[in-house]
Amino acid sequence: MKHFMIRYQFKNGTTEEWHREIARFIKAIDGDPELKGRIFYRVLKARDEGSYFHLASASDEGAQKALQSRDFFRAYQEMTRKIAGGEVTVTPIEVIDQTIASAG
Repeated sequence: MKHFMIRYQFKNGTTEEWHREIARFIKAIDGDPELKGRIFYRVLKARDEGSYFHLASASDEGAQKALQSRDFFRAYQEMTRKIAGGEVTVTPIEVIDQTIASAG
């Protein structure tokens, strides 16, 4: 499984609209028969500031490539850059260990 952390500071737009865009993106992933169950995507925000952290996991390289080929992915990627004022950091990460159930 491949994992990535996307980090940025919220700089442009409204948080309400951005959160709706995030929800639409996640719904698009879950609604795509080729991606459903193969892409895990979670968005977190520092509680009292504008720091955002997206945790993305792909079950395999095929799932990652399929996601990257989608128009909704490219549009969301561009919106993320706009929201962040062009300053987005994508870091490949690895899981060392975890609990059996993921936190909800």
